[in-house]
Amino acid sequence: MKKISFILFSFAFIGTFYAQKAKQGHTNTNKFRQLKQELATPNSIRTASGAPGKDYWQQKVDYVMDITLDDDKRRISGKETITYKNNSPDYLPYLWVQLDQNMRAADSKTPDISSGKIRKKLPKRWYDRSFPDKPFDGGFNIMSVTNTDGSKLSHTINQTMMRINLPEPLASGETFKFNISWWYNINNHRTQGGRSGYEHFEENGNNNYVIAQFYPRMCVYDNVEGWQNDQFWGRSEFALEFGDFDVNITVPEDHMLGATGVLQNRSEVFSRKELKRYATAKKTFDKPVIIRTQKEAEKIEKSKAKGTKTWKFKAKNVRDYAFATSRKFIFDAMAVNINGKTVMAESLYSKEANPLYGDHSTRAVAQTLKTYSRYTFDYPYHKAISVDGQMGMEYPQICFNPGRPNPDGTYSDRTKYRMIKVTIHEVGHNFFPMIVNSDERQWTWMDEGLNSYMEMLAELDYDPNFPITRGYPKNIVRYMSGNQDRIAPIMSKGDNVYSFGSNAYGKPATGLWMLRETIMGRELFDHAFKTYSQRWKFKHPTPADFFRTMEDASGIDLDWFWRGWFYTTDVTDIGIKGVKKFSAKEGEKSVEFIEDTSEGLGFASKQDKYHYEITYNKPGGLVMPIIVEFTYKDGTKEKKMYPAEIWRYNDNEVTKVFSSNKQVESIMIDPDLETADVDTSNNSFPKEKANKFDKFKKKMKG
Repeated sequence: MKKISFILFSFAFIGTFYAQKAKQGHTNTNKFRQLKQELATPNSIRTASGAPGKDYWQQKVDYVMDITLDDDKRRISGKETITYKNNSPDYLPYLWVQLDQNMRAADSKTPDISSGKIRKKLPKRWYDRSFPDKPFDGGFNIMSVTNTDGSKLSHTINQTMMRINLPEPLASGETFKFNISWWYNINNHRTQGGRSGYEHFEENGNNNYVIAQFYPRMCVYDNVEGWQNDQFWGRSEFALEFGDFDVNITVPEDHMLGATGVLQNRSEVFSRKELKRYATAKKTFDKPVIIRTQKEAEKIEKSKAKGTKTWKFKAKNVRDYAFATSRKFIFDAMAVNINGKTVMAESLYSKEANPLYGDHSTRAVAQTLKTYSRYTFDYPYHKAISVDGQMGMEYPQICFNPGRPNPDGTYSDRTKYRMIKVTIHEVGHNFFPMIVNSDERQWTWMDEGLNSYMEMLAELDYDPNFPITRGYPKNIVRYMSGNQDRIAPIMSKGDNVYSFGSNAYGKPATGLWMLRETIMGRELFDHAFKTYSQRWKFKHPTPADFFRTMEDASGIDLDWFWRGWFYTTDVTDIGIKGVKKFSAKEGEKSVEFIEDTSEGLGFASKQDKYHYEITYNKPGGLVMPIIVEFTYKDGTKEKKMYPAEIWRYNDNEVTKVFSSNKQVESIMIDPDLETADVDTSNNSFPKEKANKFDKFKKKMKG
């Protein structure tokens, strides 16, 4: 009986073993497999083509706000009424509100998540910022959360998020309206850091205010994440709903102010001179018109007005709100023609930023609107403002930018180009993500990467010799060839990656540049990119929507590219493993190929053609097109590009035959550095001792 039991157990074990092996099967690791597992299943909300479906929905949030800025106390307070429209098919038992300023609360956990060491030497401003006498308390003070009848509304605050506990679930199609009253101390963004705040000037005790994330804002609820209520730790930015804003901002009466929205009472807040000059600016398309001059601003900043004035704005279909205000501001503006519609390009800046801002800021704004409109969609708003905020941050219709000249008014090309670069980038954010409204908290690259790519085109339009520092394939090599332990795929949450700039800005922008210039071609890429932009303007796209649209509108299968470039940290490294030379000897019924084993590429051929058998290998993990340049004995050159699909059957090496009527002298891979190849020492044959790639590598290391 024991023997029979043992035999049965043995058969059972063997059967289980082989059943498991059969179940495992062969896993498809081909670089050209489709992105079926990575992308969400298409549905009637988000289609397989990458377009919004017939059942697409998104929520709507409207704000009515009364804001007061206390210049003496450097404090801002507000009362707001939020109207939330549930367009989803779901019942919502609660709502989530963002309280971004709580990142600066005295009990904030944000400083606790970063590690650090004592440096032997630290600039004093950084020391004061890192080791303050007492923690700055810049968090929200929520004075009340009420229903429209004034009764208390249950709520729970969890760090930078607040849950509104609804009296009863909000049904599909229903609207809920409630009030929040609040205040907070404004941070000095120059000494304490931050994406908004004030800059203090000791000369006259004045402040430049650039104010954003200043009001409790609704979180996004959608069919992808549900509530996007991830905590704000300071890096990954925002997911916001579109809506209408009615905002009154009360500031000292001698301030010049710019904000999101259409100014409703310009005649009350502008002087007669300023009104007349602004009317001229609206008809001037070739250069900025000064609305408030430096001389006027300098006179105003010498004293402080005791009274206040209220600026009234209305903004339709925007996802956020921001403003800037100071008695120091110079103001200039010019008109921009966007397909027959006049849009105002404007700048606000203190004398410390002049003449750099006066020379370039508004012109850079205008160029950005023109270039981006050409490649995406016509800019839909009535203005775009660049503010001397000495940071780089963006909001609908207004952004805060760095750049100041030397005390004597001179400035270097480096200072000029940096200021123009950041201005173009931040103004460009009006398109991504202020209109093509991606989830920045989850997918930073969808706004920063796409915008960094578009920024390159605008920079080259502004100046054909613009020194572009990010986006060209050669510029990403150092990052991609670095320590793999400190590199994350692009498809990573921004809070959790090393080298944030290279990951979220540089590498995605480079990928789009390569698609346009090398892989797809400009015509196909531009059409697909514009299709994506127009499909998803004023909506919430995901990475899948972008990937699918780019393929749908171009007719090119790019799954291999998305997987390699976005989902992995693999690198490009394609080389020439070997070259064989053949001459052809024709017989009566056949042709015999005779190999020439001499060194180099030169050989005697009595035939009309020279034949070369070239083996390319791929030490790097990424598949890419093989771009080959043949240089002939007579000095002429010929370029050949094999599509990336050449690697579909063999991921390690491929062999191609190249024939020509002329004798080849040398062969070079990727001669124009188009594929971010991290090791160019294997890119030429015969291998030269000091070719252009070796020089490039030395330059990159230097």
